[in-house]
Amino acid sequence: MLDILFLDDYLAIVNKPTGWLVHRTPLDKGETRFVLQTLRDQMEQHVWPVHRLDKGTSGVLLFALSAEVARTLGQAFESGEGLQKTYRAVVRGWPADSGLIDHPLKRMSDDMRTERLEVQPAQSRFITLRPFELPLPQQGFTSTRCAEVELEPLTGRRHQLRRHMKHIAHPIMGDATHGKGPLNRAVADLIGLQRLWLHATRLQLVHPVNGQPLTINAPMSPEWALWDAFPECPSAGSD
Repeated sequence: MLDILFLDDYLAIVNKPTGWLVHRTPLDKGETRFVLQTLRDQMEQHVWPVHRLDKGTSGVLLFALSAEVARTLGQAFESGEGLQKTYRAVVRGWPADSGLIDHPLKRMSDDMRTERLEVQPAQSRFITLRPFELPLPQQGFTSTRCAEVELEPLTGRRHQLRRHMKHIAHPIMGDATHGKGPLNRAVADLIGLQRLWLHATRLQLVHPVNGQPLTINAPMSPEWALWDAFPECPSAGSD
C-alpha cells in the first residue's frame, strides 16, 4: 500500500518509496514494484503520472485522475510556472554554504543511458544543512567528508540534480551512475544500507482546477536517521 499524501477529485499525491519504478519499462524487466500500477489497484481507478522520479529517488510524486488534468499539469511542469520542488540529499564532500549551479545539460535519451547533442539550460540551487565526516579513509585522508543538503531544481532536466552535484564534485551518495562506485560500496557497508540518498521532500504548485496554492510534504523514511550517528562538523568549510 502506498502512502497517499493528498487526494481529491483531481489529484493523487503519494510518497514514493526508494527502489520503485514509476511505471513498467523494458529497460528494467526484473523489477516488480511499480507506483502507477500499485496506485491504480489501490484506488481502483485509472491514474496518470504527471512527472517522474528516478527509481532510487523517494518522495513526493504527483498523479492526475483524468487525462485533461494530466495535460494541464504537464504544461505547468514543462514551463515551471507556479511550481517549486525541494529535495534532501547526502553528498560527498563539504559544499559551500549555498550556491546556484548554472550548468547546461545534454538531453538524455529515453533509455537514460546516452545523451543527445542538444544542450538545454539547467539551473539548481543548493543549501548545505549539515557537514559531517565518516570514519572511512579515502585518498590519503583518514575520513570521508559528507554533507546533508537541500536542493531545488529550477529547471526540469532528466537526472538534473544528480548530474549537477557531480558537476560541482559533490556527487550524491549511492548514485551508481554519477557517483563513485567504491565509495558507494564502502558507505553502504558502513551504515548497512545501499540506496540513492535523494528524497523529494516538498512539492508546491497551483491546483489545476481550483487555482489554490498547494504544498505537499513527504516525510523521510526512518533509514535517514542512520546519518544522525555521525555528528556535525561545526567548523567545516567548503572543499
